[in-house]
Amino acid sequence: MSQGQILWVDDEIDLIKPYILFLEDKGYQVEKASNGLEALEIIEKSTFDLIFLDESMPGMSGLELLQIIKTKFPLIPIVMITKNEEEGLMEDAIGSQISDYLIKPVKPQQILSTIKKILDNKKLILKTTSTNYQKEFQNLYLKIQSTSSYADWVEIYKNLLFWELELEKSDNQAMFDMLRIQKKEANNDFSKFIQKNYQKIIDEEEILMSPNIMSQKVFPLLSEKRPIYFVLIDNLRFDQLKVIQSNIYEYFQEMNEMEYLSILPTTTQYARNSIFSGLYPIDIVQKYPQYWVGDDEIGSKNNHEDFFLKEQIKRIIKFDCSHSFHKISSLNQETQFISKVRELNQDINVVIYNFIDMLSHSRNELEMMKQLIKDDTAFRGIAKTWFQNSSIKNLLQFIKEKKGILVLTTDHGTIQVQKPLKCQGDKQTNPNIRYKNGKNLVYPEKEVFVIKSPEKFKLPSNNLSTNYIFATNQDYLIYQNNYNQFANLYLDSFQHGGISLEEMICPLVIFR
Repeated sequence: MSQGQILWVDDEIDLIKPYILFLEDKGYQVEKASNGLEALEIIEKSTFDLIFLDESMPGMSGLELLQIIKTKFPLIPIVMITKNEEEGLMEDAIGSQISDYLIKPVKPQQILSTIKKILDNKKLILKTTSTNYQKEFQNLYLKIQSTSSYADWVEIYKNLLFWELELEKSDNQAMFDMLRIQKKEANNDFSKFIQKNYQKIIDEEEILMSPNIMSQKVFPLLSEKRPIYFVLIDNLRFDQLKVIQSNIYEYFQEMNEMEYLSILPTTTQYARNSIFSGLYPIDIVQKYPQYWVGDDEIGSKNNHEDFFLKEQIKRIIKFDCSHSFHKISSLNQETQFISKVRELNQDINVVIYNFIDMLSHSRNELEMMKQLIKDDTAFRGIAKTWFQNSSIKNLLQFIKEKKGILVLTTDHGTIQVQKPLKCQGDKQTNPNIRYKNGKNLVYPEKEVFVIKSPEKFKLPSNNLSTNYIFATNQDYLIYQNNYNQFANLYLDSFQHGGISLEEMICPLVIFR
């Protein structure tokens, strides 16, 4: 039985054959590569528990290859083998997160000792993670049952995400399933908390919410006299932010992480317009009726965000403040944006990326995307891959050069839905499957959050009998006509508009 899969990268591959034979005799499977490009091809096709990497190779050096591997496969332990004892070289390697390094000439027993230390330590960490979550399970359960404040819910949500990301690295499926059940219980109780307290929350305005982001967190940064880059990634959840943070750390040293509560409905039309206008939806309709496209109207719901931001700047900032506004929803727009990145020299520079939102929608339309985005784990992986290969890296490099401030956030999150609920509505009812509004809605009253007086919740209404209903937990709303067809179509899809931890508790991070 194999003790582990090892890749050995060395341009003098013939000289290390004795080591390979020694390790194979000890039960390890060893593949070899004689240069960086060959190594990358092998890593793309196979899974490895450990990589031995020669520091001095012609062409792509060991340090260059190390950086590429760590970017694409950050969890693979790497041991650097070098003839060079120079302190600066080792600092570069250690800074790139190597697990260990060995100075040539090395003895077979040194190699074996290093392998056991790293792989046994990895197994111990995974075992410890599962054990620690078992201990934490009861504490989280009690917190979920007893919490009564928004701050407590933020703490619970972040704790659940921490354990989800940790357990994901282990092969303990039982623990992972236990966590998923606990997340469902948490969402059930969080939904009850929102239903009971949402009107009070928006009336008291003590919690940071969508309309206050610019005035409370972005505009005050102008006092630092540095350009601000407000980057909003549509549909970015807290867990997806966590897996891309390591890529952002390459450019920034200081981070201030916080969160805010998205308004209802948790959709781009309501939440994002609210961010840029600094107003609740009902106030947008009253102040700018010509720029609000209702749920029952045809047309884009977010064509006037730049105008809303300009008006908010004039209303709140008492001095001249320049701004730019860029929205990226296609490859062509991204290409154009990359060519203009160095023109972003205004006081506030807004960049919106719609890619993750487009991914979640495409999952409903393409069978291939359903296979690629099966669950939260897969969605996180694709989000990270996109981030590593998008124009954001060009933007981050430019912000670093400008010594600018990066504010990274989203307008709402998304949740994978599993339980269909039947509802009915007239032709004017909106198509979103996490919330509906209209005047003749029929729905399972005990299973949705109903708002019968929209103005009390700062929501617009077309007439006196307009109601809003919101799906909670992992439920989704399907019309009675062709019910089975659409219930199956949207099962396990990622949706937004309703009430859940994932949709409402949103990341907002300031990087310097």
